Amino acid sequence: EDSLMKRRAIGAGVVGAGAGDAAMNTAVATGASSASVAPPANGKVYTISDIPQLYNSITTYSDVNDPSVLEGIRAFRRLLSVESNPPCDEVIQCGALPHFVRLLACDNTEIQFEAAWALTNVASADSDCTNAVADSGAIPHLVAQLRSADPNVREQCAWCLGNVSGDSPTLRDTVLQSGAMEGILLNIAQPASSALLGNVVWTLSNLCRGKPQPDLHKVSPALPHLASLLSNPSTPKDVMVDVAWALSYLSDGDDQRIQACQDANITNRLVELLSSDQPNLVTPCLRTLGNFVSGSDGQTQAVVDANVLGMMSKLLSHRRKNIRKESCWLLSNISAGTHIQIGAVIHRAGLITAVVEALNNDQWEVRKEATWVISNICTGGTTQHIESLVEAGAIEALCGILDSADAKIIAVALEALEAILKTGEALNKVAGYVSLVDESGGIDHIEGLQEHENDDIYEKAIAIIERYFGCDDAQEDENLAPVVSGNTFAFGVDAAKAEGQAAPSFNFADQPQMAFNFAA
Repeated sequence: EDSLMKRRAIGAGVVGAGAGDAAMNTAVATGASSASVAPPANGKVYTISDIPQLYNSITTYSDVNDPSVLEGIRAFRRLLSVESNPPCDEVIQCGALPHFVRLLACDNTEIQFEAAWALTNVASADSDCTNAVADSGAIPHLVAQLRSADPNVREQCAWCLGNVSGDSPTLRDTVLQSGAMEGILLNIAQPASSALLGNVVWTLSNLCRGKPQPDLHKVSPALPHLASLLSNPSTPKDVMVDVAWALSYLSDGDDQRIQACQDANITNRLVELLSSDQPNLVTPCLRTLGNFVSGSDGQTQAVVDANVLGMMSKLLSHRRKNIRKESCWLLSNISAGTHIQIGAVIHRAGLITAVVEALNNDQWEVRKEATWVISNICTGGTTQHIESLVEAGAIEALCGILDSADAKIIAVALEALEAILKTGEALNKVAGYVSLVDESGGIDHIEGLQEHENDDIYEKAIAIIERYFGCDDAQEDENLAPVVSGNTFAFGVDAAKAEGQAAPSFNFADQPQMAFNFAA
């Protein structure tokens, strides 16, 4: 549910598209597949076989304003805009890309626009094609045109830079080093249209994404602009989604990155947006807040203070699995915090019940994250916190996940159960807790884990069995000690009686006596 790394323009929805573009995806030329044709406004249908002719039209002109130049670059763009299998490789192989770049730098805005669009669509293909665009020297010219007087040119150049940045961290850093951020932010501050704003914000999100992450100093200037868009209720919803994704990328990392984002005063607004009826907006907001609570105790507390816990019960029952999963992940990070923060989770009405319900009945990805919530409380909380978990059904839920195939989650669940049983000892309630484990089938699961291939799980299972579910030492010693009855020694008397059998015995009086003569 991440945002798109690349986008390709294929229809008339893009500002500046010429007449006839809406039909280009359905036109079929005789003897050519739909993947290789695109009808221009004058009715001429170009195919891959026309590429040499088109190449000549954009390379052999004497005046860039000659109509044949515009027709040639526009025809290239249309060929590259077909919905499936655009001929990117063929266009690259004919050597056209450097000439697209040269036209991008001319003084005819129509030609600039068409050249930028053609480059955008080549860059939207696979990494080889995107690298071909970069190798053609396009990036500096695209960056320069972010300041063009023509908003359509600015938009298309931003779009192309977004495709290049979305391909790889290496190309993303190349775009940043070319000074793109300043031009992008200028267009965000003064957008000529909602379409332009949408494209530059999406490009900005690509400049912030990827690992290894971009240098914080190069991307942090975007934070005030992102915060302004986030707080503005008139920001278009699709733009708001890309803003939230950009923030999720910026906040994914160490405490310094988290603090830079929190200093932009976006925490309360992110929590507010969790109530949105748009799942594609809730997801990146939730991700960003989850990043925040993975930081320091102070950064976590800022999110708790913004009343994020008040939103969680509803999100844990959301129709989208990924939102339920992200909600549990956020809660697990808070539950790894201070006692006060754990207490806030415990005392939020209905929240632990919802987590236990998720652990019992949700899809596996959600159950895994819910296990971490319970385990973090068990291993970091107070005895009162753990007692509250038991009352909410945590023992039964943890026992139910011990039969999974995920060794890590089994280990996490065992650690939580062990912490609960230790707390039972401290509260003088261990017998009741042991009974709950037994009634939930936990003993059978734990005994079975003594055969697990993972040594840590095997050892933990044995330790729990021996400490909490083994035989009573005194009873065991009594059964093993010989009992004297007359001239007999009997072993395991009680066990034999329980089976209604005579205990095995040795009667020395019945044995023949042997004499020992030491004097001999």
